[in-house]
Amino acid sequence: MKPFLFLGTRAEDEAADNEYLSVVRYAGLAEDDVQRRRLERGPLGDVDLADWSAIILGGGPYNKSDPDDEKSTTQHRVEAELHELAERVVKEDFPFFGACYGIGVLGSLDGGLVDRTYGEPIGATSVSLTDEGSKDPLFAGLPDTFDVFLGHKEAVTRLPEGAVRLAFSATCPVQAFRVGRNVYATQFHPELDADGICTRIDVYKEYGYFPPQAAEELKTSARERNTEHPPAIMKAFTKQYARPV
Repeated sequence: MKPFLFLGTRAEDEAADNEYLSVVRYAGLAEDDVQRRRLERGPLGDVDLADWSAIILGGGPYNKSDPDDEKSTTQHRVEAELHELAERVVKEDFPFFGACYGIGVLGSLDGGLVDRTYGEPIGATSVSLTDEGSKDPLFAGLPDTFDVFLGHKEAVTRLPEGAVRLAFSATCPVQAFRVGRNVYATQFHPELDADGICTRIDVYKEYGYFPPQAAEELKTSARERNTEHPPAIMKAFTKQYARPV
């Protein structure tokens, strides 16, 4: 099998490692099947799409909607690299899955708008599938409504031209969408379990997602929610797009 390429942007090792290992686990892969590049540490470099089964982009603290003058040099570089890659992926309809930060990367293409209108606090929420979502191979077999973990400051206000909305929630109208047949983004984190979100609550409690003093309450609440369904999305993606060498 050709490997999957995992792209991360988290500078905090504990959160970055947990995210990568969770993706590997819930995708049903071995670590040898997934090559990892941490973009916050250095340039993306050449990506020959023919070398990979698919590309998976993790989340992170960068926001497309951050004011340009508040973005670091590294964030500007990462955004430029991912924008170029996203345009190529969409043009070739190459298998791509972006969780959370993927919304910012893909959602701003081709007339799309990503802004702060529909941010949601870190924790669990219920999302529902659209008619198109219930027919999509990555979401097929899931309940019409299920719980997910998320936490984001920005979201899609206007979908890119031709994008298909797959899921929504009461407070965020675009929780998942597809471009073409093979390019996906979710606002929520299908790789997250209760332990994973508790790790992120600890790591990011000073990043403005929630009042720091609320951390323990958020962790208790997260452990009370059933988020058994979202990992099936990640596994369906890797099963569908694994390609022989």
